[in-house]
Amino acid sequence: MASHKQSPQKEKEAAAAAAKEVTPDTNPEGILASDSAATGGDSVADQIIKLQAEKQEMMNTLVRRQADFENFKKRVEKEKQQDRSRGMEIMIEQMLPVLDAFDRALAGPVSAENADYRKGFEMIRGQLWNSLAKQGLERIDTAGQEFDPNVHHAIESVPNTEHGEGTVVGEMQPGYRFQGRVLRPAMVRVAAERSN
Repeated sequence: MASHKQSPQKEKEAAAAAAKEVTPDTNPEGILASDSAATGGDSVADQIIKLQAEKQEMMNTLVRRQADFENFKKRVEKEKQQDRSRGMEIMIEQMLPVLDAFDRALAGPVSAENADYRKGFEMIRGQLWNSLAKQGLERIDTAGQEFDPNVHHAIESVPNTEHGEGTVVGEMQPGYRFQGRVLRPAMVRVAAERSN
């Protein structure tokens, strides 16, 4: 039975060791008290207020950084979209002379010898146009329209009694818009008032 009992000296050492082991869960005041002694005697309430203020400042900084990051992501995404759109616009602008060449080829005379070739050209031109139109390309209307310097480029002024002055009477080269912006203005003839 004596073997189960510890010596009084060992009991005192165990008690002293237990008293030294203070965890935050069992003695937060003790920790704050030792901190306050180290910081020059601030009270526990002052320490709590100071820590709460620091916590609030860190939370505010975190919220600002998160908002800055979200704005950065949106700006980068918008710039990527603008870059894609600009790249598409440049590519379509380079395809317009090809479209013009098809239109000139199809404007030629129709004969029995070139009928099959003409059908092939019409099909290829149609496929090209459909691909470009899906990306946002639109042809600018000209025939019978009032001259608009924003979308028309006047090449010639033609005396004309059938149409009012400033009316587009002919198109020399078609104009196009891409996603609402004028990519190329239409080259047109404009009716002028006939001089007497």
